Order: sequence, then C-alpha cells, then structure tokens
Amino acid sequence: MPIEEAIDAARDVGLDLVEVAPNARPPVVRVMDYGKFVYEKTRRERDARKHQKQVEIKTIKLTPKITAFHRDLRVRRAHEWLEEGKKVKVVVRFRGREITYPEIAQELMTNVAKDLEEVGTVEQRPNMEGWSMVMMLAPIG
Repeated sequence: MPIEEAIDAARDVGLDLVEVAPNARPPVVRVMDYGKFVYEKTRRERDARKHQKQVEIKTIKLTPKITAFHRDLRVRRAHEWLEEGKKVKVVVRFRGREITYPEIAQELMTNVAKDLEEVGTVEQRPNMEGWSMVMMLAPIG
C-alpha cells in the first residue's frame, strides 16, 4: 500500500501510523495508538524490573588478630546469609604493621572458605585492596 493511503487510513480511524520494522523490504508499518503503545511498553519494563531477582551482598569484617570465638560468630552469620541466597564479602582489615604479614590474612580467608564450602563457593579469590584483603563468596545453587 502506498504511504499516502496508509496515512489517510490511519487518520480516518483516528490512530497513528507507526513503523514497526524499518529494515524490512518493504518497510512494515502498523496502525495503532502510539501513546498507549509507549505506556504499555514502559509498564511491561517496570514489571520486569520488579520481578527480577536482586542479589544482596552482605559483609563480614575480620582482623588478622581475631579470636577463634569471634571468627566463628561471623562465620555462622555468613553461613545463614549464604543459605538465604545472599552473597558474602569477607574483608580482613589491616591496622598498622599488620599489613606486613598478609599470609596470616590469607590463611584466615582459606579457613573461612573451608568452613563455608558446604553452602558457598569462592567467587573472587582473596586479593589486596589498599589496607584490606577481600574475598567474595556466592551461594551454591
């Protein structure tokens, strides 16, 4: 159908002529209410965002000199979060001269990962970020 006829047909009905597939030969157009189309499109996108799963990241903070009792408390909390499907960021913060012994923090991170291996996997290996060593754990499944 020629473009002029299509525009006239759309005007007669009181709707808009919208190009749906401009790259097709011949181009495909549709007679529709464009305002309603845009409104429904944004509504569908909003609903899609609403229903997508948002992954929450929780953090446990440790120091190289942490006692076994306090470490176990934080590991237990991280265990619960991983079971709930949340990611856990393990941060070992160095103070003063503690930074000269990163192997202590590395061993601490390895032990935490070993304690949590039944509910989580290491997503990001331990690495230094300034005065902190950071490791990311993700839930299994």
